[in-house]
Formats: sequence, C-alpha cells, structure tokens
Amino acid sequence: MRHKVLIASIALFMPTLAAADQTIAALQPDTQVTVSGTVDRIADEDTFILRDDTGKIAVYLGPNLVPVSVDSSVTVNGIVDDGPTPEIYASSLETSTGEVITFDHSYN
Repeated sequence: MRHKVLIASIALFMPTLAAADQTIAALQPDTQVTVSGTVDRIADEDTFILRDDTGKIAVYLGPNLVPVSVDSSVTVNGIVDDGPTPEIYASSLETSTGEVITFDHSYN
C-alpha cells in the first residue's frame, strides 16, 4: 500500500517539475508560469523584457521598480496576461545569486 501511495505522489508531483522548465515560446495566456532567461532590456520603471533561446516577453512588476539590470539571469513566476501582446504579470523573481524578490501587487 505504501508503495502505491509513493507512486501516486510522484505522479502528482511530475507536472510541477515540468512547469519549471517552460520556454517563452510555449507560454499560454491565463496560465501560471515559471520561466528563466536573461534580462534583454529595461522597458520602463516597472517592466523589463526577458529573453530565452525561444523568444522574448515583457515582464510587468506592477507598481514596483525593476530590481535587476540588463544581462542579469533571472527566473520569473507569474501569470501570462491574455491581452493582444503577451506579458507576464510577475509575482516573484529569483536572481542568479538566489535572492528571491516578491511583488505585493495581486493580479487575480
């Protein structure tokens, strides 16, 4: 019985692992995402452009200033907006040093 519970637990956990490896090209509107890449440019005080090997996307930080610089490696957690131009509404950001920055503004 314990063996079956372990297998079921692993099966439930596997989709979470896959979500961490998302690429920009594969992002879908209205989904919670985790995507890693490099800061391509700072678009304005609360938005930067993230790039990976598959493309670029704007990352909106709400009423928060961009805490990273161009060419920084980051991992972003957030929701992909369903507007005409794809954009991630970030809930948190992790830098290459492991610092995690959370953004208080709620987009739900």
